[in-house]
Amino acid sequence: MDVLLLGASGRIGVRTASELTARDHSVTGVSRSGTIDGVDDEEVVPIAGDATSASDIAKLATAHDAVVSTLGPSGDENPDVLVEMMNAVIDGLRTASVDRLVWTGGAGGLNVAPETKLVDTDEFPEEWEPLARAAIDAYGVLEDADDLRWTYLAPAAVIEPGERTGDYRTNEGELVTDDDGDSYVSMEDFAIALADELETGDAIHTYTGVGY
Repeated sequence: MDVLLLGASGRIGVRTASELTARDHSVTGVSRSGTIDGVDDEEVVPIAGDATSASDIAKLATAHDAVVSTLGPSGDENPDVLVEMMNAVIDGLRTASVDRLVWTGGAGGLNVAPETKLVDTDEFPEEWEPLARAAIDAYGVLEDADDLRWTYLAPAAVIEPGERTGDYRTNEGELVTDDDGDSYVSMEDFAIALADELETGDAIHTYTGVGY
């Protein structure tokens, strides 16, 4: 599969690129600078691109089988850029006639109880709320894109670099927690879950949580 990977230079993006090439997929890795540190595989072709530009996305996505996004705002960006990115990616895919999209989203919009999202709980860190709300707004844009075969894949409440175990669980619309109520997944195993979904297409038009 020829995959266009947006946000390829980020921590999740680098691990996703490695996972996809290990499965013999060809990856075009998009970053602002056109460079991707930490990926030496010649099957990953780095290229510069603006994820807020629909015309850039259309040009880059043309002739690819699918687009994977691990996009996120940089440290000094307004989190609302996620909505701008989502609109640009959707419009770009339509222009390029590419209909498969796997988007790495946020855990804040996952349910932890009936009618209660993680972001609405007292335990949710206040400093993370603007990003979580922006991610939910971006999901609202994607939800209306019925002409695309999209999947919105969200990691656990805590995602960090760690071990690649190959073990994970998914839950449609709900936060994945362990027996102690903790919600965690390594970036390595999240990349596995993402690659699995890209290949199987089992969660089309779903907001799916990933964790242990």
